[in-house]
Amino acid sequence: MSNDGLAAALQHLGHLAAAPSASERVADVLRRQIVDGAIRSGTRLTEETISARIGFSRNTIREAFGVLVAERLAVREPNRGVFVATPSRADVTDLYATRQLVEPAAVEYGPGCSPAAVAELRAIVEQAREGRDGGHPEVVAEANQHFHLALTRIGRSARAEQLMRGVLTEMRLVFHLMDDDARFHEPYLERNARIVDLLERGRRAEAAATLREYLADAERQLLAAIDAGGGDGGRSS
Repeated sequence: MSNDGLAAALQHLGHLAAAPSASERVADVLRRQIVDGAIRSGTRLTEETISARIGFSRNTIREAFGVLVAERLAVREPNRGVFVATPSRADVTDLYATRQLVEPAAVEYGPGCSPAAVAELRAIVEQAREGRDGGHPEVVAEANQHFHLALTRIGRSARAEQLMRGVLTEMRLVFHLMDDDARFHEPYLERNARIVDLLERGRRAEAAATLREYLADAERQLLAAIDAGGGDGGRSS
């Protein structure tokens, strides 16, 4: 298509605003509340309550719900409404299958395994240790998310990083299924440190193998928690 043809095709669109839309802002507020665990899995998201609380129109909120549904943070049930998603065994298995494909490959083969990248990982581990020693498990949980995203960035793929951001956001819903989700991460902290130790010594294949085993153990632990709680991916009462 020529430039003239492109211009003609777009002539009725008008000027698009670069700022986030109202629905995106509402989705961001709800996303942060869901990720932080303030709004738990199974909670019904009602337009009336949200509109009364934050002041946007019901139509805007409905559009925000569509964003959350597309991100798998919410589900729409016919004739019932929109609910915060409750991850199922199948969801956990699929999320970890994705992580096993992306993270170890970035660690072992990614072109971004520089001293600066490894130093960033070391700094995240030390931040998590400070949180643990100070009795702040939520800091450990947040640092763990940053750690795995930093591992992915070693791959130097913007698409892989975007994918992992979505995966790790969904993982927060999975972690909230634990009785004490913040402390779930503490036993894995020293395993993160072990991965950094190996990368500092240039033993990337061993670091990737350690990560694969780590991810498999975490998956088994989360599946056991779902089984113990009778989780089947349905909406909680």
